[in-house]
This record gives sequence, C-alpha cells and structure tokens, in this order.
Amino acid sequence: MAPLNTMIANSVKHAAYAGAQVARILWYTGHYAAGRRLMGPLTEPGEAPYAEEFLPLDRQRLKDAFRAAFRQDWKNIEAGRYRMPAELRRMPSLPGLIKQSRDYLRDSKKVARRKHARGHSEVLTRTNTKKYPRYFLQNFHYQTDGWLTAASAERYDMQVETLFTGAAGPMRRASLPLIGDALRGKDAASAALLDLGCGAGRFLQGVKENWPQLSVTALDLSPAYLGKAQAALGRWNDVRYVEANAEATGLEGGAYDVVTAIYLFHELPPLVRAIVAAEIARLLKPGGVLILADTIQHGDEPGLDILLENFPRGFHEPYYDSYCRTDLAALFEVAGLKQENETLAFLTKVSCFVKS
Repeated sequence: MAPLNTMIANSVKHAAYAGAQVARILWYTGHYAAGRRLMGPLTEPGEAPYAEEFLPLDRQRLKDAFRAAFRQDWKNIEAGRYRMPAELRRMPSLPGLIKQSRDYLRDSKKVARRKHARGHSEVLTRTNTKKYPRYFLQNFHYQTDGWLTAASAERYDMQVETLFTGAAGPMRRASLPLIGDALRGKDAASAALLDLGCGAGRFLQGVKENWPQLSVTALDLSPAYLGKAQAALGRWNDVRYVEANAEATGLEGGAYDVVTAIYLFHELPPLVRAIVAAEIARLLKPGGVLILADTIQHGDEPGLDILLENFPRGFHEPYYDSYCRTDLAALFEVAGLKQENETLAFLTKVSCFVKS
C-alpha cells in the first residue's frame, strides 16, 4: 500500500486535473454550441437530406467514449507515462481568453458564410499554385485563410479544442506512451523524432515537456504554422524547423527513431498518402517507429460511424471519407512498415507501425 502522504498528494493532483478539465470542457462546449448555431443544419433549406449509409448516432456510446478518454489520460499521468500538461498546471490569462473567444466567434460567422456559399477555394490563387500542391490550397473546415496566415495559425488550437469540446488534449496525448515505448532502452539525448505536419506545435510541446533531451524536428508546409510552432516551442532552443512537403522532405534517410503524424493523413489525397508513407519509411531507422494519430475509421466505434459520414458534409474535408475507409495496415505494409498495435481515444485512433 502506498504511504498516506503519497495517496493524499495523488488525490490533490487528481482533483486539480478534474477541476481544470471540467472548466475546459465547459468553456469549449459553450463555444461549440455557439458555432453550431451559426453553421446551421447540414443541408440548406430546400435541399433533400443526405442519404445516410450508417445507423443513427449512439449518443450514450459517444458520452462513454468521451469520458473514457479523460479517464485514460489521468491514468497515464498517474502512472508516470507523461507529465501533467502545462495547459492544466497553469491558470489561463483572462484577457487572453476574452481575446480568444472574441476572435473565434467573429471568425465563426465568416466560416458559416463560407460554408453556406461552399467557399472552399479562396486560397487557390496563381501565386500560391507556384509554391504549394493543389490539394493543400483549400479552405479546409471552411476556415479563414486556409493554412496560410498567422491569424489562421493563431486560432487553430481554439478551433480544434472547440470541435472536440475540450477533448483534443487527451486525444493527442494518447500518442505519448507509444513514444515512451519506442524510446525504452535508448538514451533520449541520442534519439531523434520527426513530427510531420507539426501545425501550431501543440503536440510537440507535450513531447518536449516529457523528453526535453530528445532531438526533435518540426516539419510543416505552411510558413505561418511553422512560425506559430516555433513560438510555442521557444523555450527549447534545440528544435529544428523545416518548411517542406511531407511527400519529399529533403531530410536525411534513416535518421529518425520515431516519426509522428498527428491528424495529417486524413487531409491528404489517397495517392499522396502512399507517397508520404514511402517517405516515412525512408526517413526511419531500421526498427524505427511511426506513430499515426488521426480520426477513428468506420467500424472502430460502434454507433459513431454516422459522425464520420456527416463530418465532411458539415466541414470542407474532401479526403476524409476515403481516409475513413482506408486499410492502414495495407497502406503502410506496401511501404515496408508493419502495424504493431492501435488504441482509441474518443474520436482519435493512434496506430503504431515499425520499420523492419
């Protein structure tokens, strides 16, 4: 039995975790409800409703999966798999929250107008097509500026947390124990991790908080998002930042113990996914590990398939449905990566693949 003082300390820590998470859930759920009112129904007035392939939503299963993600998150913290995240250890700035809320709600009105007008190609300009692949030049989620401006990068984390009503953190952190497993028996200071499509850098903050000596490379095609990641990771001066395409990174082959891809693959066209899978295999050392965190797929969560069917209808996600039907084990096996295991965290699936 654990000493009494240890049990008390753990109870206090658990209470702090629960209190912070409840506050976050209420905050983001309120913004989600406001955003949904602005977005309106899936179909416009006068349009026929979509023919649905799957059964109605199992709302109890949705609630159970939501709660289970937080329970597992706490268990991982309690077991020392990773630290209590900074977002739960510190009180947020009230002026910062007000600014964040105001910006989110103002932009939600723009997103709603764009959605009703099917306006998803505002960033497809002649200048941009000279630099970026065609599939990248879309207003994914109908978001303002696509992936191409500092304003978009600044509001991204708020948008993601709101979409998942505060569960995005536990879903992302479900990848961290797999990193720990991949590094077991190794000196973290001599190991290397590459995050493909690092976005605004939130996931890599968790990586560096837990393995500060780990050599980390953050790669993204958007200079704006890469700049936001650099600001978010500014306390660590040993992070390498690379502005490049995931299909052809230009990085040294066989240089990485771990490659992570967090919510990247569902935004890639099917043919591009195969190219990126091959590039990942090239980058990994023999025995190296790919940790893929992305949406759950059809059949993963009984009763939730209808959510996956409707998501790309409510938000511009042109490659989402094909991803939800992709055989991931087969996709990566062709590239030389064998699937080892997978775990679910609410609406996210984390899969582990090993290079032979």
